[in-house]
Amino acid sequence: MRVKIRFGKGQRVSQARRKNKRVALAVSALLTPGAFLASVLALWRIAADLSWAGKFAITSGVFSHWQVWMVLAVVLQACSRMLARYGKRDDRKPSMSA
Repeated sequence: MRVKIRFGKGQRVSQARRKNKRVALAVSALLTPGAFLASVLALWRIAADLSWAGKFAITSGVFSHWQVWMVLAVVLQACSRMLARYGKRDDRKPSMSA
């Protein structure tokens, strides 16, 4: 015996491109201060190594090296720029006008 279940036709599911772009712009705006903070920590670590500043807060582990903070700053800023470009991109198809 076969039982067929028929569902009514509901609303079509559409891709929410606008929402994704807004989220990308919001995350991009938050990543830039994070990149700035990472670069400040890298400069603080360099200054602490040269005895120009007080003792660095993180004394051991991976995050005690200035190179890690500098790479983190560059990666965060690169991600921020990529998300900003995605958020500002125009998805409309170009018109073929002569």
